[in-house]
Amino acid sequence: MKTAFAAASLAAFLAAPSVVTAAEPVEYEFDKTHTAISATWTHLGYSQQSIYFTDYDGVLLLDLEEPENSTVDVTFNLANGFWVGANQERFENHLNSSDLLNTEAFPTARFVATSFETEDGETGTMTGDLTLLGQTNPVTLNVTLRQAGPHPFSGTQTAGFSATGTIMRSEWGVGYAVPAVSDELTISIETELAVVSDEDEAEDAAE
Repeated sequence: MKTAFAAASLAAFLAAPSVVTAAEPVEYEFDKTHTAISATWTHLGYSQQSIYFTDYDGVLLLDLEEPENSTVDVTFNLANGFWVGANQERFENHLNSSDLLNTEAFPTARFVATSFETEDGETGTMTGDLTLLGQTNPVTLNVTLRQAGPHPFSGTQTAGFSATGTIMRSEWGVGYAVPAVSDELTISIETELAVVSDEDEAEDAAE
């Protein structure tokens, strides 16, 4: 069931006296057991294939009341950091090669959000800069807040998001086999994010 958490919070913020200080963005972390980040393309007109990115981390400071105050900065480790299916060693080697991701020369990719827009607190857009193969271009994702609130099992404040968008891979210099293999990639993100607790921060500091 979708929640009106963000919209209600925003309405309460706008209705509050001006002397009230806005809350600071809250630090979240990926629940990687409930996160899938993929790019999908059309292969020779016969089928759609996908790559799933499995090794990523970053800074997630979210303000659900004032999204423009949020910070999203995620780095993807591409070398051995993706999955395209079982028994795909040949394809994996090709993806790692200079024809495509060239992970030896460019082992990471990075997305840094630059703006957030929403009218209802539940749907909106996130625009940012994607750096891949040493080239940086803007990307806009349509984002939906699916639900936010205490997790029913852990009690931890949790937010679930869906995000989709499209990019043209040739803009980053990945033009191999275009147009037989589609230039356009559909980016899809399904994620659950959990608030970082004081205990989590203490454990990180001790490591």
